[in-house]
Amino acid sequence: MKFLAFGASTSKASINKRFVAYIGTYFEGTEVIDLNDFELPVYSIDLEEESGIPENVIRFYDKLSAADIIIISLAEHNGTYTAAFKNLFDWTSRYKSKLFENKRLILASTSPGQRGGKGVMDAALLRFPIHGADILGHFCFPKFQENYNEIEGITNPELLKEFAQFITDIKSKI
Repeated sequence: MKFLAFGASTSKASINKRFVAYIGTYFEGTEVIDLNDFELPVYSIDLEEESGIPENVIRFYDKLSAADIIIISLAEHNGTYTAAFKNLFDWTSRYKSKLFENKRLILASTSPGQRGGKGVMDAALLRFPIHGADILGHFCFPKFQENYNEIEGITNPELLKEFAQFITDIKSKI
């Protein structure tokens, strides 16, 4: 089974990139990609009509297509997707409307705050199925800096228990 994972952020210090890499360790053979490798101009219909679909959109879509399961940790800016991810999502959906083409998705989000990216998660849970996603489960992880470190992973015992159940539930579905 082929897993593809990415943090939906282009920040060099993205906690969502770190979190998705951590999640990926629970699924053997997970390939973690960086959205910085898929840089794009800001989407506009005029640009699409003038220049067509950029090669990075096709490369990104090909990565999605080759995976059996996609793991995304959604970064939240002002309650929704980061501008970089939204732009990539917009371009890719113009190339292929059902960009997730019945792919199974594992969704996560984290933030420095108490809600753990709940706003962006709510947006994704509504939007991604429209684009063909079969969402296996989702997990919002609050107060990343307080509850996670690189050596131990999740350090808060209660959150670790919730996360372990999340992973168990996902594995029972695949």
